[in-house]
Amino acid sequence: MKKISIAVIAKNEADRIGRLLNSAKFADEVIVVDSGSIDGTQDLCKKLGAKVVFHEWAGYAAQKQFAMEHTSCEWILNFDADEEISDSFAREMQHAIKNAGSDVSGFSMPRLSRYLGKWIKHGGWYPDRKVRLVRRGKGMWEGEGLHEQLIVNGKIKQLSEPILHHVYRNISDHVATINRFSDIYSVDRGPTGGWFVLAGTVHALGKFVECYLWKLGFLDGIPGLVIAMNSAWYVFLKHAKAWESGLHV
Repeated sequence: MKKISIAVIAKNEADRIGRLLNSAKFADEVIVVDSGSIDGTQDLCKKLGAKVVFHEWAGYAAQKQFAMEHTSCEWILNFDADEEISDSFAREMQHAIKNAGSDVSGFSMPRLSRYLGKWIKHGGWYPDRKVRLVRRGKGMWEGEGLHEQLIVNGKIKQLSEPILHHVYRNISDHVATINRFSDIYSVDRGPTGGWFVLAGTVHALGKFVECYLWKLGFLDGIPGLVIAMNSAWYVFLKHAKAWESGLHV
């Protein structure tokens, strides 16, 4: 059996998925599950050697599970379109699976994010360890809303080299994501009273202190400040939107 499949979900990612696919040349196959791109994502992926499968958006966990089930190799590496495979990670991963015992079902690895021109190493953004590499038949994507995770049946070992994450195209993209994710949170949480907004204010202040001071976000310069402020805003906004949803009940 061929060794490594890469499974990716995408929609309208033509401006950045090429970075991932160009870094995945070592893989035996790349499967991109597209949920209806209109920006040429499908054609670009095919041009770069990926197999493209259409699947209507079903939620993060279900979409990623669908992608993983369309692979055929012994090991499956799960990626998002805004990520990239570093050369050092590719070497370490290939060595690890070559020498993995039959009791090893998966691997976790750190994820290093780039934002506003800087690799972010503080503020809670690193090492941001993820389980993304799984042996066929040993993993299942589970979770609702924004909290999907790859559940592995068996031993998980750790890799030390990072995958790369080109998070957010710009500040506007960051803010749009906060708005979208807080909408999802408010639906999942359901209506609340005004006390929840007050609690959100306290939590937001705490989040800024956590990100910027306790987790040393100030060492990442202005990008670290933007991250801390937006993290606090997200915490407040999701509380406020949950309260707002109760006004329409």
